[in-house]
Amino acid sequence: MQEIVDKYIFPYFKDMEIKDREIFNAFFLEFQPEASEYTFTNLFIWRKHYKFKWSIYKDWLLIISKKDNDAWHAFQPIGPPSRKEVVLMLLEWLKEEKKENFPVIHRCERKIVEELLSVKEIVIEPARQHFDYVYLKEDLIRLEGNKYRSKRNHINKLLRFYDVKYEELIPVYIEDSLKVQEKWCQQKRCEEDMSLNDEWNAVEEALLNFNSLELKGGVILIENKVVAFTVAEMLNKQTAVIHIEKADPDIPGLYPLINQKFCEFGLKDALFINREQDLGIPGLREAKLSYYPHHFVEKFSVRLYNA
Repeated sequence: MQEIVDKYIFPYFKDMEIKDREIFNAFFLEFQPEASEYTFTNLFIWRKHYKFKWSIYKDWLLIISKKDNDAWHAFQPIGPPSRKEVVLMLLEWLKEEKKENFPVIHRCERKIVEELLSVKEIVIEPARQHFDYVYLKEDLIRLEGNKYRSKRNHINKLLRFYDVKYEELIPVYIEDSLKVQEKWCQQKRCEEDMSLNDEWNAVEEALLNFNSLELKGGVILIENKVVAFTVAEMLNKQTAVIHIEKADPDIPGLYPLINQKFCEFGLKDALFINREQDLGIPGLREAKLSYYPHHFVEKFSVRLYNA
């Protein structure tokens, strides 16, 4: 792997490919990220949307992005502590080489910004829309107490009307899972919404590369037909991150059911479940809050003070 890494030394950046997975995972295994963005899967399935490129600077993995006509920006450096040098270098590089008047590093975890609090050259700002929602797995399985009553009611109503079965997501279910996503997209009119269309592409990338990405997943079957599916992986030693969760929009109760069953049977190594951010969308925020998160993974933007 070292020979491969040596080919991509900063300032040379390359596009993401499936063959880069081993390099990324080596950095992430050592770094133990908390934010949902920092898995190879997440970056890979969204690479066309965000135009990710990567490089190696000393002991750090660097990731930059340029969505459509937006400005170039960077993600947090992945590597050992004492990140002041690499953060300042990366911001200055964006300013000088990419000609960005307002160079910024997005989605920085708290453990990184805490190293930067005394650095006068930068400004740190919280990005609430990108905070991840993290839940105790047992809470999502048990759904105990009055606060989860509506979730239990939705599940019980579904079970009264349908004979449902939970199964592990295996290759034989990939095609039917794509059909569930297609039906969801038709009802949401994805072709008229660029962000939903890009999400559809990301779902397709995850499902078609399911084995290569070594993902975990689950499905709900009704009459041996997939009506809901979910895709996840371990983010760190204690936390699983749910990348995708989709269900037939004509059958109420599928979302709480697949969430419950997948947590119970598909994520046995996890203590916590990261269900990613709400992007500032009111309905999505309400839905994520309705599961009562144990805590948030805070994220911050870091920019040059004089920019």
